[in-house]
Amino acid sequence: MRNGPRSQAERDALTVEIGYALLSAGLLAALVFAAIASPAVVWELPSRAVHALLLAGAVTAGLLAVVRIVRVLRRYARREGRAREA
Repeated sequence: MRNGPRSQAERDALTVEIGYALLSAGLLAALVFAAIASPAVVWELPSRAVHALLLAGAVTAGLLAVVRIVRVLRRYARREGRAREA
């Protein structure tokens, strides 16, 4: 457990890790959305199919972005916990 305030270096490291988590999650979400929704743009599909693809892409991209953020920040917290114990 932590017994005092964080140092400036620790706060900076956490800020960088949060930025990395958000950036990588945004990139992942954009790629997943593009992969799922691209048939709606490329082919002439019925409007229901277009809406279904866009919805599926948005939901999947959002869920994967949240999972990515949580995974990156949990990994950082575990790594920091081990570093403080040593």
